[in-house]
Amino acid sequence: MRKFFLFVWEITKIVVISLAIILPVRYYLIQPFYVKGASMEPTFQDQEYLIVDEISYRFTPPTRGQVIVFRYPLDPQEYFIKRIIALPGESVQIKDGQVIIFNVTHPDGLVINETYLSDNIPTYDQSTAKLTLGPQEYFVLGDNRGASKDSRSFGAVNGSFITGKVLFRGWPLNKVTIFNQEYWPQYNN
Repeated sequence: MRKFFLFVWEITKIVVISLAIILPVRYYLIQPFYVKGASMEPTFQDQEYLIVDEISYRFTPPTRGQVIVFRYPLDPQEYFIKRIIALPGESVQIKDGQVIIFNVTHPDGLVINETYLSDNIPTYDQSTAKLTLGPQEYFVLGDNRGASKDSRSFGAVNGSFITGKVLFRGWPLNKVTIFNQEYWPQYNN
């Protein structure tokens, strides 16, 4: 009987120590995310399992080209995954199937070269008006532009709604990927 209680005591210690390590990591550093839908194809497919880095944006701001997970502005209980296209203070315009960014470096506009899109899918919007972002706002688009509900429909995303950036794809096993800074497209900001 004594051996049984020692066994239970050892298991209890292991569980408590594991929870003391796992819970803070899960709730403050990284978060799992399950992709639902086709809005980010071909970059991310339906039913892929991702790990989201929740801590980096506490120290450095999001950058153009990174894929983020955020709370949907019209229903904060829902989470979306999209790519950052325009940054706070910039203006963005969708015209003739292209995304154009206006900022201090490019006052006449910079057409974004979106090599991550399938077959150079054009980006369409009903409005060709230029949208200027506020100090904490980001313009986000899905990579599958024809099947994505994004900033074209719900507007800019406030930075406070951003959960984090995609860090790791863990499922399916044949597509395991670590997404470091070199992975995201580099633009002339």
